Amino acid sequence: MLYAATAAADKRSLLRARLASGQILQFPGAFNPLSAKLIQSKGFEGVYISGAVISADLGLPDIGLTTLTEVAGRAQQIARMTDLPALVDADTGFGEPMNVARTVQTLEDAGVAGLHIEDQVNPKRCGHLDGKAVVDADTATKRIRAAVNARRDSNLLIMARTDIRALDGVEAAITRAKQLVDAGADAIFPEAMATLDEFHAIRAAVDVPILANMTEFGKSSLFSKNQLADVGINIVIYPVSLLRLAMGAAERGLDALVETGTLESTVAQMQTRARLYELLDYESYNAFDAGVFNFPVPTGN
Repeated sequence: MLYAATAAADKRSLLRARLASGQILQFPGAFNPLSAKLIQSKGFEGVYISGAVISADLGLPDIGLTTLTEVAGRAQQIARMTDLPALVDADTGFGEPMNVARTVQTLEDAGVAGLHIEDQVNPKRCGHLDGKAVVDADTATKRIRAAVNARRDSNLLIMARTDIRALDGVEAAITRAKQLVDAGADAIFPEAMATLDEFHAIRAAVDVPILANMTEFGKSSLFSKNQLADVGINIVIYPVSLLRLAMGAAERGLDALVETGTLESTVAQMQTRARLYELLDYESYNAFDAGVFNFPVPTGN
């Protein structure tokens, strides 16, 4: 009832243990707290909190317009509603190395199990758009060192994302990944890899967990979980997928309402009231109310 029973520190330990197991982990993107509960109910290993989704939810493009306060607020809302570890997109850390340190501690307080800091120039762009620019190696590694030094829970996963492949190719991505690991990164997120061979090349270059981003309409093909496992990937994220599915269904429903004046034809596609109440755990709230407020009414004087 209310928030998840699992403490943030325990979720971080769980993420570390699952990464150490060698099992490939799937983290669908939660676009709100309710969708995080749905992800957990389907048996996934974690939830992802996408910067692109937070931007879109605010009606903004993913070009570095969101603030740390906005990201931390949404991260806390999502992380506290699920027993799963949550991984959040922290963009470039929202400023210089000191800002990165504050970002890490703020997101740690929000209850996430991990976060990733990227090497794009600030303000950043969506990782699957053209026209990106990345910082030099010195700046990128300073961000990661600041992040690692700032965390208070050693189990908080500090992941480094590099966008350099789109600019300078996979060999540059390998070099940058090694530099980021040397700076203390616990895991590497090589953005916009084009082939399984490229993922495998990153895997062979570093001895830390690797994340694959399976976003639709992007630079990477939508490889399966098994294909990615075969080249040594440890975490797969589907950052915007649930938002796209939900918005697609919403648009089709609105079109039907415009065309026919009723949503009768779409009711079969909707989540039922019973399923919604199940996800929200109405039964526990009713039991709590009964235990607290169910008392005999006194009679007489």
